Order: sequence, then structure tokens, then C-alpha cells
Amino acid sequence: MPHLDFTQPPFDVISAAERQSIRKNTQIRYLAKDERLSADDLSYFYVVIKGQIEQLFAGEFVATYLGSNHTDHLNSNDWFDSRRLPKSFTEEDNEAATFIPIKSTVPINNGKPKNESDISPYEFRAIEDTLLLQINGATVDKISAQNHLVRQLLSEDLPERLKALQQRRSGQSLDASYHGYNEQQEVQQIMMQPVIDVSLLPVHIIDATSSLYEAAHIMTKAGLKHVLVRPLDQSHPADKQTLDNDLKTDLDRNLDKNLDSSLVTDSANTQTSNSYSGRTLGILTDTDICRAVSDQQNPATTPCQRYASFNLRTIDADDEIGDALLTMTRYRIHRLPVIDANGEVAGVLGQSDMLAHIGHHSQLISLQIEQAKDLPSLATAVELIGRYIRAQHQNGIKIGNVSRMVQTLNAQVFTKLWQLIVPDEVMKNTCVIVMGSEGRGEQIMRTDQDNALIIRDGYSHPDLAQFAETFNHHLATLGYPLCDGNIMMTNPLWRQPLKQFKAQISLWFRNTDPIHSIYLSAIFDGEYVCGDESLLTSVREHLKIAHRQSDLMFVRQFARAALQFGDVGQWWQKFVPLLGGKKSAYDIDLKKAGIFPLVHGIRTLALENDIFDAPSSKGRLKALVQVRALNQQRADTLLEALEFFMAQRLSVALSTDDKHARQVDPTTLSALERDLLNECLAVVKSFKGQLSRHYQLEFN
Repeated sequence: MPHLDFTQPPFDVISAAERQSIRKNTQIRYLAKDERLSADDLSYFYVVIKGQIEQLFAGEFVATYLGSNHTDHLNSNDWFDSRRLPKSFTEEDNEAATFIPIKSTVPINNGKPKNESDISPYEFRAIEDTLLLQINGATVDKISAQNHLVRQLLSEDLPERLKALQQRRSGQSLDASYHGYNEQQEVQQIMMQPVIDVSLLPVHIIDATSSLYEAAHIMTKAGLKHVLVRPLDQSHPADKQTLDNDLKTDLDRNLDKNLDSSLVTDSANTQTSNSYSGRTLGILTDTDICRAVSDQQNPATTPCQRYASFNLRTIDADDEIGDALLTMTRYRIHRLPVIDANGEVAGVLGQSDMLAHIGHHSQLISLQIEQAKDLPSLATAVELIGRYIRAQHQNGIKIGNVSRMVQTLNAQVFTKLWQLIVPDEVMKNTCVIVMGSEGRGEQIMRTDQDNALIIRDGYSHPDLAQFAETFNHHLATLGYPLCDGNIMMTNPLWRQPLKQFKAQISLWFRNTDPIHSIYLSAIFDGEYVCGDESLLTSVREHLKIAHRQSDLMFVRQFARAALQFGDVGQWWQKFVPLLGGKKSAYDIDLKKAGIFPLVHGIRTLALENDIFDAPSSKGRLKALVQVRALNQQRADTLLEALEFFMAQRLSVALSTDDKHARQVDPTTLSALERDLLNECLAVVKSFKGQLSRHYQLEFN
């Protein structure tokens, strides 16, 4: 009798006693070709030893489960729980209850779930002579209840099973798996913690009318290098002229006598006041005070307003530490006010405190990019980004965290390169943006460039075309390939003054040429790199205007691209001819089968709901939840599926010479990976069906 391989999931994380229980409650089962499991057989958990099982529902194909004789991984046996019933109220039906088709007033679904007794079970048929290990379902349930790692592997919740996969990718031992998270998993957990978990610097807020001397006194007393500043319209009603006059006549006379008591009172009051919005505060640092002194300003009479910085970058208390790190790295700032649920400042997140909390090293790469003086030194930093990606992936860090950090580091590379090429006046009068997966923050490998140059209206420079050519050429030298579709600033179409960009966008909305939908998709994903960011803001504002002025059916036509590929779930059926033929002919295109339908479908929903300020799929999903176009569970599932496909592409890229890393051979995957691939492809199919119903498009 074949033995169960306890080195393979889901049984690689069970104890000796649990293994013994499994052995006692397992028996061999043989199915001849075309034989099906009977109704009495649907109370067991099965492992496919040899052969192939096809899963059906209502006569339609669902999935295929393989024995180790059909995979490139020795003893990589698929498993399935025959007791699992189809969901009585599927995710797409749940969405359809509130997801009303365009030009329709009747909901597609009344929102009432079917009775579970009305649901037919799955059918399981042997594609060929097949050997199974049949395990008592009650035994599996008992172990699952006692062992959270088994429960995670067998969960119907996709994010839970993806966590199990990430755990194995971290390379930890089985003992480490069983006894808890290793060091790298702890790093990932820390990155996903809310920023409020970090020790925050205390809040000290002074009025804009207060002097630099008062601010310095507070900093010294509190042991800080900054104070927050309440702007004029939230402090004293006096305007700036009155402020200056008052300071000149009264402040010198009363400063020494009243300083200590007024500062103590102000500091105490500002930490409990509800009269301000944390997002409107400014900040004054010790560097600002030094700058004022170098300008020969009198600290006792110079108001903080003159040297404080307003319109601060802030972060919400429940945002992740990884998001805070991205913000600090991207904008080169050292402090972030943390805003609580009431819009008030809960504390200030200091860069050194955060880095000490997470022990991250991406800041070192950022520093090397900043210090690069020429192309060779910049190339060294780019190489470090590649090593960083590989290390993070091998350590099991969540792919979304890696990709967004890579986006930030790449943006710094592009910024430094542009600075090395162009004079300051060009930098001030242009805006460099990236688009596509780079713009969305979903790019891991260095694939095709997608960039553009927005030029301030009325500005010109005779060498702009040459600058663009040099920029794209040097990026290619650094390992960022030229775009096959020529969506780069070397193309005059993507190097235009703001007014012409707007006119071009309006034309794309009016025209039905498919290429124009591609161009719009690119500009929707546009993200700021360097230069004057207001130029990109103007483009985004015009996108919203042009969309509102477009034909009502434009979004419906735009959505078609997400459905243009066939039923990707049917790839499992290709296993039969695959066994005797070329494997490469049956590889799965991860981009076409998974990434593109999800990305473009999410992009289309964002377009319909006037969401233009969030180019990333994650940001768009968050915004779609806020406007109630999707529920939170659906958004989370779509994001998890997207990141799974991204992680698979990265695995292919790191293990092969395939720079595009689109194709994956399912037989080379582990049983757990195949199971998750099947699940994520099912999510894609569900989402495409949802889009089809919403936009009233044909989808088979």
C-alpha cells in the first residue's frame, strides 16, 4: 500500500501523534478510467497518488487534480476534500446584488441565497486509471481544529492559503513551520502592523504667530528637533501685517516674563484641543531655525509662519508601517504626523524610530541612489535593487510590499538620471511620469519602459528631444528595456505641452480606435516621478472632465478588453494532451490569464466611479470600497489573486532566463501552488463574469 508523504503539504506541519491518527484512518482507493466517486465516497479527504481526477459541477469542468506521475516535482501530489460543497451564494452573486448594470434599473440578483439543501455536490471522475489515498474526513477535521497551520492550508479563505504559500517560500524548516513564525515572517508581520504600533514622538503644537525663539525653547525642553505649527487661520485672527506689528512692539517687552508659562499652557492645550485638523498643520524643524539664523533673522521677533512648512505628508494611524516607509523613502522626509480617526494628530512618526522598529535596509539603497554622480554609480544602485527583490522574495515577504518599495526605489533612479541629464530649468518646467505596471506600483522585474514627459505650456528648450532620447537610452543601459509599443518620451506623442496632452486625451475619449483605449489605460496609470507635479495633477483633472464629456457607453466599450481572452479555467483540460506532447505549448500566460483581466477590470470600475487619483490597483480597490462599488471581502480577494499572479511571475523570472516571465508550466508547481493557481484563476473567471453582467457584455 502506498504511504502518505508527510513531507508534503498539508501534512508537513503535523505532529507525530497526528501522523499516527492519519495512518490509522487512511485506506487505498482505486478508480478505473471514467469511474466516478459515488455518493458514499463524498465524505473523505483524498490525495492523488497516481493518475488524474477531474472535478465537475452540473456537468461543467471545475478543476483537475494530479498524481506525482504527472508533475515535475517528485511526490507533489494534489489533494481535494470531496465534502466541500459549491458556495450557495458565490462572490459574484453577492456583488451582483448591489452591482447594477449600466442603463439598467433592475438588479440582476435579488440577494437571497439558495438553500444549502438545493445545492448539488461536486462530481469527481478519473481521467485515467487512478490511485487515491482516502482519509476519513472526521480525522482531518479534528487535526485541523487542533493545528492552525493545517487549518490555514485547508481553509476556504484564499488569503489564508496564500499565507501558507508565503510561509513555505520563506525557506523555513518544517520544525520552524510547526512551532511558529521565523525571523523573516516576523519582519513581514511588522511591515503590516499599523503605524500606531511604533513608538511615536509626542505632539507639541504652537501658533504660527509664535516666535522662532519660543519654538526653539519647546524643542529644547521636549528633547525634539521639531514642533508642529497651527496655521494663521486656525490660530490668531490677526493677519500677517498685524502679526508683524504686534511682535515688534510687544514681544520683546514681554517675552522673558511670560515665555515659560505660555509655552507650558500652549503645549498642554494643543494636545487635547479639537479645534484643528491634523492635516492642515505645518512643521518647523531645527534646520529651519538654523536657516533663519543664517538669514540674519531675529529669533525673538520672527514668527514661525515664515519658516515653517505646510501641506505636510501625513499618514493615518491604521495605515501599515510599510506604507509609512514608502512615503518617507519616496518623498525623502524624516517625520510623518500620524492622524487618528478624529482627524487629530496622535503623534509624530520619526524615521529613526521606524527604522529601528523594522530593521529594514531599503534606505541604504535609497541613499546610494541619492549619492550617485554618474551612470556607473547609478547602475550599482540598480543592481542592489535586484538583489533586494530576490532577498525579499526568498524571505517570503508579501509581494505587494516588495513591489511598492521597488516602485519607490525605481522612481528615485529615474529622478536621479533625469537630474544628471537636464539643467535645473528643464526640471522645473517639466514633469516625468511612469505608466503601466510601473505607475501602478505592480512592477517587479525590469520589463518595458512606460514613461512620458509633460511640458509646461509656453516653455520650450531646443534639446528636449535629445534629453528624452538620452533618458530612455540610459534606462535601457541600466536594464529597463525599451517599450515595444513606443510609449516613451522619445515618442513625440508622449512628450507634449500640457495643453496638447489634454487635447490628445479628449480625442482618445471620442475615438473608438482600440489603440486609444491602450493609450488611455497608460495615462490612467500615470504616476509622478520628478519635476513639477502640478502638471500631472492637471492631466488627472482633465481625465475626469474628458470622461464626463464622453459618450455614456464609453466605459462599456473600455471594459471589453478585460474579457478578450477565453475561459482560462479550461487550461486544466489541456493536461491530457500535455502528457504526451510539448509542455511549452500548454504553459499558462500569467499576464493574459490573470493579471490583465484583474488590472483592467479594476481600472474600468475606477474610471466609471471617477477615481483618478489612485493609479495602483490596491488604491483603486480601496477607493471602490469607499464608494460602495465593491465590498471589502471582494476587494481583498481580488488583490490577493493579483498579488499571487505577480509572485508567480517573479518566481519564474528568478528561476529562469525569461525576462518577461509570463509563462508558467503548471506541472512544475507544487501541489499547493497548483491549488492556489486554480483558485486564483477561478477568482478571475468570477470577476470577468461580474464585469460582463454589469456592463452587459458577452462572456463565455
